[in-house]
Amino acid sequence: MATPRILILHASGTNRDAETQRACQLAGAEADIRHIRQLRHETEPLAGYQALLLPGGFSYGDALGAGVLQALALRTWFQDTLRGFVHGGGKILGICNGFQTLVKAGLLEGEATAQRRLTLTHNQKGRFECRWVYLEVNRHCSAPWLHLLQGPIFCPVAHGEGRLRVRGADTLRQLQARNQIAFRYVDAQGQPVGGAYPANPNGSVADIAGLANPDGSIVGLMPHPEDHVLTRHSPLPQPSHTMGLRLFEAFVEVLQ
Repeated sequence: MATPRILILHASGTNRDAETQRACQLAGAEADIRHIRQLRHETEPLAGYQALLLPGGFSYGDALGAGVLQALALRTWFQDTLRGFVHGGGKILGICNGFQTLVKAGLLEGEATAQRRLTLTHNQKGRFECRWVYLEVNRHCSAPWLHLLQGPIFCPVAHGEGRLRVRGADTLRQLQARNQIAFRYVDAQGQPVGGAYPANPNGSVADIAGLANPDGSIVGLMPHPEDHVLTRHSPLPQPSHTMGLRLFEAFVEVLQ
């Protein structure tokens, strides 16, 4: 069986490329880091890849807000390419700034709307948050590869604009009905936190830490699972089943 290939998208200001590449490699995939400018000049930039991964960092320095300029670049230069990629079975994963990009590009909403119904904005406490959190995985999520995961994931967050907000209660109900909620913030025992800080570090509605699009081909999350792929990464004695590496292993498995 051929080794899955993942393209890690670099833009000026992203800085989690190497860590993300290592996580993909430890999970059994080949991973190439390529600058978005290189891809602009190729007719089939995603040919030969089974997945596109948007890593964390500060693409374009977050000049107009987190992920905004990178989202504009994706819509302007790669809209048809991305549509064809996922229709052909390709998967997309966005982490932190990558999640912000997916949200700002409207790629997680699943249908064209006059106004975006989702956004990520400044943390409720109004400051940058860098701390370890626990994530509950929704095993009924629209993304089939998440069904392979059990138990919590323990990994850090590092963001200033990670608070998910939705346009009205109907939008939240639709996310729930379509099983688009991929991850939620929970406490160390895996219990709901009801928005309580610091278990929910940013004030996201319904403790949402990550989302999938309706057909499950695109997933994004705010925390950084690539920062817990070795046992020595954890600041606490943690069993191996809480490692972020498990997320990458499940993602790679579904690509094979």
